[in-house]
Parts: sequence; C-alpha cells; structure tokens
Amino acid sequence: MALTQTSSGPTVASAPAQASPLVMRIIGAVALAHLINDLIQSVLPSIYPMLKDSYGLTFTQVGLITLTFQVTASLLQPWVGFYTDRHPKPLLLPAGMICTLIGILMLSQVGSFPLILLASALIGVGSSTFHPEASRVARLASGGRYGLAQSSFQVGGNAGSAFGPLLAAAIIIPFGQGHVAWFGLFALFALGVLYGISRWYRAHLNLFKLKQGQKATHGLSKGRVLGALVVLGLLVFSKYFYMASFTSYFTFYLIEKFQLSVASSQLHLFLFLGAVAAGTFAGGPIGDKIGRKAVIWFSILGVAPFTLALPYVDLFWTTVLSVVIGFILASAFSAIVVFAQELVPGNVGMIAGVFFGLMFGFGGIGAALLGHLADIHGIEYVYTLCSFLPLFGILAVLLPRTKKA
Repeated sequence: MALTQTSSGPTVASAPAQASPLVMRIIGAVALAHLINDLIQSVLPSIYPMLKDSYGLTFTQVGLITLTFQVTASLLQPWVGFYTDRHPKPLLLPAGMICTLIGILMLSQVGSFPLILLASALIGVGSSTFHPEASRVARLASGGRYGLAQSSFQVGGNAGSAFGPLLAAAIIIPFGQGHVAWFGLFALFALGVLYGISRWYRAHLNLFKLKQGQKATHGLSKGRVLGALVVLGLLVFSKYFYMASFTSYFTFYLIEKFQLSVASSQLHLFLFLGAVAAGTFAGGPIGDKIGRKAVIWFSILGVAPFTLALPYVDLFWTTVLSVVIGFILASAFSAIVVFAQELVPGNVGMIAGVFFGLMFGFGGIGAALLGHLADIHGIEYVYTLCSFLPLFGILAVLLPRTKKA
C-alpha cells in the first residue's frame, strides 16, 4: 500500500507524509546494514596487536594490511557509483556482502602475511560495492531530508566500527584468530537485510530516474564547482589521515605510553569510535538546519586545539580529548557528502563513491605512511605530527555559498 503511494506520486515532495513509515524503515534498514558491514570491517584493525605478535609483523606491515583493504575499498567505489548512476544494480548490495563474508572467513583461517593481505582485499571489494548503492538508497528514501538520511546511514557504519573492537576483545583476543569466523554470522544476517533492501530499491527505480534528472540550482560555474570539490577532497584528506592514526594505532599508542593492556586499550578505542558515531549523527541534521558549510568549517578547523593538546596530556585527559576529537571531527563527513551531491545533482552514486573512496584511500595511505614513521621515530611521534592536520580546515573558507532549492 505504501509502495503504491510512493511510486505513483507526481513529485517527490507530494508523498513524504504518507510514505514516512516506509521511508524510515528503509533508512533504518540501510543504517543497520551499514552497521554490520563496518562492524565486520573493524575486526581487521582490532586484531592488529594479535596479528603483530603471532606473525612478527612490523608497523610497516600492519600499515600495508590497512592499505590493501582501503585501496581495494576506495579504487572501485567511484566507478561502481558512476556506472550505477546510469544502470542501477540493486543486487550489488547482497553481492558485496557475499564478498565480505568470504574475506572474513578467510581471515579466520589464513596463516601467512600474503594471505592476510588477500583476505583484507576481499573485505575491501565488498565495501566498494556496498557504499555507493546503499548511499543512494538512503537518499531515495529521505523524503527530501538529505542530511538526516546521510547521517543516519553513516552513523550505522560508525556504530559498527565502534562495537567491532569490543566484540573482537570479547570473542577473538581471548580465544584466538579462528574465532574471527563467528563474525560470518553477522554477514549472513546482513545478506537477508540487503536482499530486502534491494527488492525495495528495484520496485522504486522510477523514483531513482526522477531524481537522476534533477538540475543544478546553485548557480555556480563548472570551474567553481570543480574547485569546491577539490577543497572538499582536501578536507577529507586531513580528516581521514588523522583518523587513520586512531583506527590503526591508538591501541599501540596507549599500550606504549601508558602501559595499558590490549583489552583496556580496545575499550578506549571504543570510546573514541562511539564519539565518532554520535558526531556523525549530529552533523547531518544540523547541516540541514544551519547549512553544510558551517558544519564543515567547525568540524575540521574547530577540532585543532584538541588535537594539538593530545600528545602532551596524561591518560585521563587523553581519554577525554579523544572523545571530544571523535565527536567534533566526525560531524563533517555527512555534510561534505551532501554538499558535494548538491554541487553535482544526478550523480549521487558517483559522488558517494568518490568521497567514500577518498575516505578509504586516504585512510589506507595514511595508515601505511604512519606505520612506517612509527617504525622509524616511534608511535608518539606520529601523534605529534598528525596533531597539525586539522589546520587544513582553514580551506573551508574557499567553499562557495549555494542557493537552497
């Protein structure tokens, strides 16, 4: 009944009140799938200390694992998004999760560094097919509240990334690498969720075509739009290069500087990632109300005083500052993606693929480079160096004002 109301309405704006229950159900389902997808992916960095000890890995090799995963996740995403903007493929959603399932099962059984890299690559390929299509589904189901839909979708991923280290500490660290396979149950559940989403998506392709034909209303020249996209890309660079220092090395930093146990360091990582999830959810609706540019400006540059102080404080303030940093820094990404989608309407999947791809790509390059620096200069040097990255936020002054549709 709700399906007929959604698909037959003459405009997108005419249906939100009637379609609201269905819209929210789909947004919630996409956010849940994103939670499971990123929960599974977060297993990889969560078991780095165990893999490092078991296989005698260097920090450089740890960084290469992250690079392999995130490069495969990043390079394919823009192309998947570009293609599916023109030829939507609803079944790519469950297909990507199948690839992730194979990768996580491999990770539970492999016994060498090259095979760990292969398993990481498969998980990355699963991610690259998931994000562009899932981001588009969230936008289609938004009823025009694009910031809310994007932040809800993104916060699912952040919540999964936060709970992953806790589950890894409870299931894998005490019992060994083989217990990674238990996370395959999450992938099987996500397969069912994504198949249901793909059926809704297939039934609403006419809505997709309507949105695909949208025209730009911002009044900016092509050169101005391209310049704004470059600025957004540089802001993503500063954000995710810095985030790589936390997701890949925060546990090592806490263990070395404050002599924490692996389990205790995982709890601190959970607090940081939980703050990231909360900040992500806050950033989208706030951007809908006060404008994306203001959120981006505050999120990237506003976090700089806290990152600059972090390397010089004790454990208590390290915990407090990590939570503050996670919350503020995370609020930007939803605003960045929606801002870019409004600059280039009709290319929702490609823009989502580019910016999720940049997120993974910069994170992977950052992890590899920072791991090499940690081997040479020590892990504390990495955090001192990275503390200056949020100063890139000053570039937000170059972003243009856009007219509201």
